Amino acid sequence: MAFFDLSLPELETYHPPRVEPIDFDAFWQATLADARRHDLAATFRPVDVGLRTLDSFDVTFAGFDGAPIKGWLLLPRHRDAPLPCVVEYIGYGGGRAFATDWLLWASAGYAHLVMDTRGQGSAWRPGDTPDPYAAGGAPHYPGFMTLGILDPTTYYYRRVFTDAVRAVETARSHAAVDASRIAVMGGSQGGGISLAVAGLVPDLAAVLSDVPFLCHYRRATELVDTSPYREITAYCKIHRDHEEQVFHTLSYFDGVNFAARANAPALFSVGLMDDICPPSTVYAAYNAYAGPRQIQVWRYNNHEGGEGFQTVEKMRYLRALWHS
Repeated sequence: MAFFDLSLPELETYHPPRVEPIDFDAFWQATLADARRHDLAATFRPVDVGLRTLDSFDVTFAGFDGAPIKGWLLLPRHRDAPLPCVVEYIGYGGGRAFATDWLLWASAGYAHLVMDTRGQGSAWRPGDTPDPYAAGGAPHYPGFMTLGILDPTTYYYRRVFTDAVRAVETARSHAAVDASRIAVMGGSQGGGISLAVAGLVPDLAAVLSDVPFLCHYRRATELVDTSPYREITAYCKIHRDHEEQVFHTLSYFDGVNFAARANAPALFSVGLMDDICPPSTVYAAYNAYAGPRQIQVWRYNNHEGGEGFQTVEKMRYLRALWHS
């Protein structure tokens, strides 16, 4: 894939008008208040996976409507004070898999909570959290992008973003975690979820959002024909009379709108040849971001972004933030 989007100087000044419903804040305040009616009921069950330097825990907590959400918590075995914590969200279609898949951040000395994504975990890494609302809803295109899309209250990502906020609360509930030093992190879908949490949780310490998905939906669907955005396009191709309602619903879940409410220091990344999450959709969120921000540009990369190179950048970023 060659360059297909705006030039880098154009991207750096790209500020599209934000499409935001007037009840955006009220919608999310009510959603989270409803979730918090349920006891968080966070449990951390020790699991021996053969690690000598890390402790691992099978996590369960109450997410949207009190539904149980799974995760992993990994901690350095030798610790003498509460630790900064990285809360990580997973890319589209993936699940939490095994505790042994998540060794990096705990090995660097942080607490690390990984949230399983409800209903996902059968595309490239296994998951363990069902979505009880997925069955019996309105017709949707295969996948998750149009699940419940005709109403913001039934849309799939309302549940996921609520789960993600509750994951932060779960991390903060553990005695080994310094509740004042929580970073949220993820790539692609995980990057989009991180931006949503950044806009909904006002006291995060950092946001690490790599090649974020779930931003600037209409431009994405008009610029690329790749999945997962293609699911929205395909739905609108069949349901011609639902187009405006589709994008009205999506305006409640747009990373650009969450970014405008975020205040934690943020590190973004973007691949300038990314035909899955186009660069202009990433920059729309980045340029709207209200807190301190910086972005790592990977000029010749697609949706893989910086991969290991970006991991090094994130480690440096958190080290400077928490150990300077």
